[in-house]
Amino acid sequence: MGDMPDTADPLALERQVCFALSVASRSVVAVYRPLLEPMGLTHPQYLVMLALWQRAPLSVKELSALLQLDPGTLSPLLKRLEAAGYIRRQRNPGDERALAVTLTESGAALRTRAEQVPAAVVARLGMSVDELQRLHESLTRVIAATRLEPAVGSDED
Repeated sequence: MGDMPDTADPLALERQVCFALSVASRSVVAVYRPLLEPMGLTHPQYLVMLALWQRAPLSVKELSALLQLDPGTLSPLLKRLEAAGYIRRQRNPGDERALAVTLTESGAALRTRAEQVPAAVVARLGMSVDELQRLHESLTRVIAATRLEPAVGSDED
């Protein structure tokens, strides 16, 4: 043992991609917190609002697919956003079984305040936009790779 990291050990904590992704995720979400709190949003709620600002109205099913969240996780987020007055959930006139999620006037107006968030995050991270775009591309490839079938001969059955 000792204080020096064992870079030859395949199980060394600091070598694990999962560890780096987990810490990076928590750290980046923490950067967003003080920017979102004045708007009354949590980071997951902000992601919902981003999707709606881009594409509203959306069905709950569409929103679930876009955000890659199961409906059970999405539903409480939508309830809180509705209680805050930012969104409205109503039956889709074209399909009574589906709920359509739309922005209220205050939800749409919140976009103007949210437009300051990306630049503030980039400034806080101190990384170039090019660097962040490359990171985004790498993470998108990681996400895609996790969706692939397990390789033949792997331990997964």
